[in-house]
Amino acid sequence: MSDYQLIIASGNAHKVEEFEQLLDGINFEVSSAEVCGGMPDVDENGGSFVANAQIKAEALRAIAPKEAWVMADDSGLEVDALDGAPGVYSARYAGEGATDEANVAKLLEALGDLPREQRTARFRCVLCVIDEIGLITHYDGSCEGHIATVPTGDSGFGYDPVFIPEGYNKSFAELGEAVKGQLSHRAKAAEWLKDTLKDI
Repeated sequence: MSDYQLIIASGNAHKVEEFEQLLDGINFEVSSAEVCGGMPDVDENGGSFVANAQIKAEALRAIAPKEAWVMADDSGLEVDALDGAPGVYSARYAGEGATDEANVAKLLEALGDLPREQRTARFRCVLCVIDEIGLITHYDGSCEGHIATVPTGDSGFGYDPVFIPEGYNKSFAELGEAVKGQLSHRAKAAEWLKDTLKDI
């Protein structure tokens, strides 16, 4: 039985399960926002991943049990040639409710025929944790790579078909979940958090 509770600011069972695996071994029971009656509606209007993660964490903290810890994440793709875009707008780069395919198409159009060395990019994830006394901490993780000229692979989602991680010549959508899980921005941010929480 874990001594502490860590509530994830999400009702997405897949995401909560992923964090359970990434944080395995710490003295926390990981659960979803469903234990608080569901994640409150929030306006993710922050100008950075840090700001958006904190908006979600603070919204959950307001309804969570006093003794619980809460954690929220915000993540996306940063492309250097586009001054960090799509960034916080990654999920809606081609407009509100845009499909993954539409977002990818807009990204490839924006990059045009730029050569590989000018197509550098990274997936970034920021975790915001608020403990039982209200202390706020952030944990950052990134996965460097570049944007391909055409989508390949049918695994993964979002920008996975066009993101080639550093040291590989296949996209995340070709490499599969096991490899992606080891390299991912979320895994790296969670590793930093896990290292911090392991002695609690």
